[in-house]
Amino acid sequence: MSLLKSASVVSALTLLSRITGLVREVLIASTFGAGALTDAFNVAFRIPNLLRRLFAEGAFSQAFVPVLASTRETDGDEATARLINHIATILLLALLLTCVVGVVAAPGLVWLMASGLQDSGGRFDAAVFMTRWMFPYIAFMSLVALSAGILNTWRRFVVPAATPVLLNVAMIVAAWLGAPWFESMGIEPVYSLAAGVMAGGLLQLLIQVPALARIGMMPRFRLGPSQIRAAWSYPGTRRVLSLMAPALLGVSVAQISLLINTQIASHLGAGSVSWLTYADRLMEFPTAMLGVALGVVLLPQLAAAQAAKDDERYSRLLDNGLRLVVLLAVPCAVALLLFAQPLVSVLYHYGAFTHHDVGQTATALMGYGVGLVGLVAIKVLAPGFYARQDIRTPVKIAIVVLVLTQVMNLIFVPYLAHAGLALAIGLAAMVNASWLLVGLIRRGAYQPRPGWLRFIVQVVVASVVLGVLLYWVNDRLDWVGLRVSPVMRVAYLASTVVGSAALYFLSLAGLGLNLRQFVRQ
Repeated sequence: MSLLKSASVVSALTLLSRITGLVREVLIASTFGAGALTDAFNVAFRIPNLLRRLFAEGAFSQAFVPVLASTRETDGDEATARLINHIATILLLALLLTCVVGVVAAPGLVWLMASGLQDSGGRFDAAVFMTRWMFPYIAFMSLVALSAGILNTWRRFVVPAATPVLLNVAMIVAAWLGAPWFESMGIEPVYSLAAGVMAGGLLQLLIQVPALARIGMMPRFRLGPSQIRAAWSYPGTRRVLSLMAPALLGVSVAQISLLINTQIASHLGAGSVSWLTYADRLMEFPTAMLGVALGVVLLPQLAAAQAAKDDERYSRLLDNGLRLVVLLAVPCAVALLLFAQPLVSVLYHYGAFTHHDVGQTATALMGYGVGLVGLVAIKVLAPGFYARQDIRTPVKIAIVVLVLTQVMNLIFVPYLAHAGLALAIGLAAMVNASWLLVGLIRRGAYQPRPGWLRFIVQVVVASVVLGVLLYWVNDRLDWVGLRVSPVMRVAYLASTVVGSAALYFLSLAGLGLNLRQFVRQ
């Protein structure tokens, strides 16, 4: 399956995930608004999510997938199955210990994440309670990451890409049906969201089992002392662990940045954490559909090309991925910058979500939009290093970028409050992506193919045309006032999105970009 076809499959399923995710966020926003207890839930949910990104989808995946793909390419399926079993044993043991420690240490973790919650009565205790209930979610998602790495290496992209839908569905049911039920029993309704997270995590894990069984790679967990010693001493396990150390540092940098931002936001007043969270969820639409989809597909293929010493294929994969990033991320960035208020109004402005919340969320979304191209490009460029089992270089870059982000926070936050945090992340992502790109070119791992300058000019001109349309539509309609006519507001947004996409691609065609040839390449 070609890069574009594979990425399209993942992207389509990711779109479904993001649509259900938006339904989830809209329901949460309209039911709970952006108040103190919503902040408490968002902080509590960020703690297992931070660890999931740190260990499961972060350091573990970055270290495990290249070794897995290389082992399969050079040693065959039997050796690969042995590697999977040993890694699964060590992973499960680590997860059991982590969950026990996390539940006990929940108050300290909440304080480290958002000590500002103590300034408002009840927020801190609610966050601690929900953190303890949701902490085992990290175990479910780490095992899901193990399964996803295996399935993606076998180019079975459907189940891993569709899996997040189950979490969204579980949380939708929790907010829609669970919250009223909890309230009728005298329990704080927002606690239903914690129950939804746990149910969603379990469902995501269970759906992996049939897919792994079909390819004959179901992990076998052996927790006897002799099996643990054998798994620990296995060369493949040691290789993954040695790669995890720098990968963990690299991912930690990004998560430390998130932790600092959440800490700062918790001191900026009630609602700040939630405004950033809602903007982040909306921004994840393009980053997941483009960046995550391409990264998921590219990493095992780049690792296989590296193992086969096929430098030309390696460079071509990166070039194709970057062209797709530019083609699709640039117009999305224009939309986030010029059309933020309509997007936030249509998606969130219902029930307890106020006019003020719309404005605050929209400014944060614009801050993220500044760096959207960088945020997406990193998902393509970083696998270029991981596939070569070079994790140290992205780590060094990430550390410098972390320092730069905090310097920008000092400059922006006093003037822009929570939106300054988003802007700092966006600008830092552009620096990070540029640095990764230069590093790959200097190492000779990536050689851009001819035609880039013409291609960039075509995309920029078409995006300017798109921006003019979006600016005009934004100026002509009172998107906040249209709350009284929600159906009409949704219809306006849908027609604008469809019309904008058509205008963008027609402009590209008029400028001489052959889209069919582009797709074939």
